[in-house]
Amino acid sequence: MKRNFLYALLMGLFITACDDVDLTTQSGMENEMAGIVIPEDATDGELLIKFVPEMTDILDQIAEETTAGAALTRSGIPSTDEVLRILGGYELERVFPIDPRHEERARKSGMHLWYIVRFDKNTDLKVAVSNLRQLGEVSKVQCNTTLKRVDNTMRKPVAISSDKLMSAQRTTNAHFNDPGLYHQWGYVNNGGYDFAQDWAPTIAGSDVNCAEAWDIYPEAGDPSIIVAVLDEGVMWSHPDLADNMWVNEAEVYNSKEDADGNGYAGDRYGYNFVKNSPIICWSETYDTGHGTHVAGTIAAVNGNGEGVCGVAGGNGEPGTGVRIMSCQVIDGMYSVTLAQEARAIKYAADNGAVILQCSWGYNSALANMMMGYTPGPGSEEEWGGLYPLEKEALDYFIHNAGSPNGVIEGGIAIFAAGNEYAAMPAFPSAYSKCLSVAAISADYTPAGYTDYGVEVDFSAPGGDTEYYGAIGDDNNGTDWTKPNGSILSTLVINGQASYGYYEGTSMACPHVSGVAALGLSYAAKMRRHFKAEEFVELMKATARDLDAKYTNQTKIYHYNHASAGYSTVQMNLNDYRGKMGRLIDAGALLRAIDGTGNTDGKPAGSDMRIPNITVAPGATTRIDLAKYFVEGESVFYIVKLASSTVADAAIVDDTKLVVTGIEPGTTTATIELHDKNSQIITKQTIAITVRNVGGNGWM
Repeated sequence: MKRNFLYALLMGLFITACDDVDLTTQSGMENEMAGIVIPEDATDGELLIKFVPEMTDILDQIAEETTAGAALTRSGIPSTDEVLRILGGYELERVFPIDPRHEERARKSGMHLWYIVRFDKNTDLKVAVSNLRQLGEVSKVQCNTTLKRVDNTMRKPVAISSDKLMSAQRTTNAHFNDPGLYHQWGYVNNGGYDFAQDWAPTIAGSDVNCAEAWDIYPEAGDPSIIVAVLDEGVMWSHPDLADNMWVNEAEVYNSKEDADGNGYAGDRYGYNFVKNSPIICWSETYDTGHGTHVAGTIAAVNGNGEGVCGVAGGNGEPGTGVRIMSCQVIDGMYSVTLAQEARAIKYAADNGAVILQCSWGYNSALANMMMGYTPGPGSEEEWGGLYPLEKEALDYFIHNAGSPNGVIEGGIAIFAAGNEYAAMPAFPSAYSKCLSVAAISADYTPAGYTDYGVEVDFSAPGGDTEYYGAIGDDNNGTDWTKPNGSILSTLVINGQASYGYYEGTSMACPHVSGVAALGLSYAAKMRRHFKAEEFVELMKATARDLDAKYTNQTKIYHYNHASAGYSTVQMNLNDYRGKMGRLIDAGALLRAIDGTGNTDGKPAGSDMRIPNITVAPGATTRIDLAKYFVEGESVFYIVKLASSTVADAAIVDDTKLVVTGIEPGTTTATIELHDKNSQIITKQTIAITVRNVGGNGWM
């Protein structure tokens, strides 16, 4: 009855919509199209549309009637099909593959209503957008453009071999034995580095304070914290990254079978969204090693006596170090469309990532066109209007990553501010729900190239060769021991694992991602729980002020100094006050988490909660209780059931709660935590629901 009513309603909409299209054409469609902006890089013959929720049943029915894996050749909505027929032969494809584990929340978020529509490539996109906007069944229409790098690709990395890095190892009181750590001033800056020139000092403390953080938390990272790197492909076999890569254990690399049913076959280390392939690439002609460099700053393996360190790279022992998920959105000279980008963001949330590391975006709205930049969106409203799918995908990650029973509920999206020397960060970095990261030099001053503005949340070391480099010297790798203040990390050169120096807000951004990951790792150890917005506010509260350093000072840097046409630029630091955010501080963040840095002495966040359980009759599910209590491995547990007719519960292997469903119904279980003297330390009560479900799991 419901579907018949919808079809009757749609027949009326069909007649009305077609009449509207005809009337618009006759009365001056040119006027209506005047306000439609088609980006230069919009894909011909493609648009992204979002249907209204009332169309869900019809779209589902047509999908059920379509052969598995095939694109839809009609929507089942008469007016929409008629308009698309007028545009030329077409097909519809749902933007997001169905992942049964998360389809319910995807539908609550409206993600199932987004479709790619393909039609005649000779059709004027303005005409297509105008016609589709007339339809009552379509709520949003946007072009399918391509992603942009934030970094200036003319700034090439300076590569060094692992052997040379080993030969340059310095004797220090470093926490780890990795030879490159001495040169990673962004972590521990003691001042007096070789790359400093007379006019450009280095100042101790201009770093993210890893020294204190690693003192507090020697493990330096927990594998339960996953950072999705949306960038070039990460070299998952790099000897300084391999042990800290996220691994989808259910999948065989490059398999044609989707073993875990998440909609992506063979995605063992992540996915290549550019080529729609599980093969993560890093050796295409135009690859720069950028994704691998970013990943190394976050999670290069610490304490393995090789290469460099990562902010949250562990201590070389098994079970330490955060994990890197490679969501490839740039592949050689190609990059993803907005539809593919949105898939990458949702994939990250649905497969366990809680941090998005993003060094890409549009140009700043205040980018100087005389310097070759095309300005991007200038406001949140403009960006959201032009790219609603991108905004909704980011909102999905921010609201749905993590777990209410894990360390963090929600996700943190971290973006590089951009490198156009502009007084406003680029979008999506400027989006109020994302974190925007500007770059500083080794003396706290803003990097010459960095975008800045009131939208910036954090600053972090990003390097500044225009400040530290000798005039006319682009380095060219000739003297790698004097890297002109750039950032050292893992790299790929000609397809081979290497190391090298890069600069940009792209390098500042992973410093913040690494500190966030380190903080969440420490929170996992301390059994603390945060909502994403709470953790973000803690990061901001513990970051260091920069404005006091930007009073009545000037900085001189040499724009384009590597060429004969360089110019000397004087930067007024007063202009940057209130526009560089705060300097991220790993040590202060960890002290706030455990309470030692708080005035009341209380740890931040809330106690971890054991999740409620849903189990089928006759089925069993298991939870490791130690994950929810500080030093939970060293105490013992007692479980008490309110009703033994609904379910059975027992403690096995000291810390494992095993629940078996008996008959449909609900009950509660109280878990008591006892010390060695059998005294109750604390207890929690959870709900147990026994019902016929598709599979066992937590509510």
